[in-house]
Amino acid sequence: MEMNRAALTEFLKSEFRQVADMFAIEDVRPRAVTVRLLHDERHLRPGGTVSGPAMFALADVSVYLAILSMIGPKALSVTTNCSIDFMRKPAANVDLICQARILKLGRILAVGDCLLFSDGLEDPVARASLTYSIPPNPA
Repeated sequence: MEMNRAALTEFLKSEFRQVADMFAIEDVRPRAVTVRLLHDERHLRPGGTVSGPAMFALADVSVYLAILSMIGPKALSVTTNCSIDFMRKPAANVDLICQARILKLGRILAVGDCLLFSDGLEDPVARASLTYSIPPNPA
């Protein structure tokens, strides 16, 4: 069961109420999503830049949503690995945008990668690679 933008947005609101207001799903394509981390002071670290944990959250949620867009609402899919390269200081006063794509979708594991951008800038501020474990279908 595939999920479109509206279904993914509703899923976030119902299953992850604590963070759903932090994100806006911009686009859902085959094997890919674009997600926006909405600018908020709570995402900043000393020095006036977006914190690493906020960028991790954006990458993690984006790959999660890209997977769910392909397999349906399996809330128990979990991150098993993440590697992030922080390449540039993101702007503090704009949204961050993540372009995530699924590189491999198997029965048990999914692998995705992301590029994170400060809204309005061409060069990425971070790159992430994530692996997810997908729960088996009940027999």
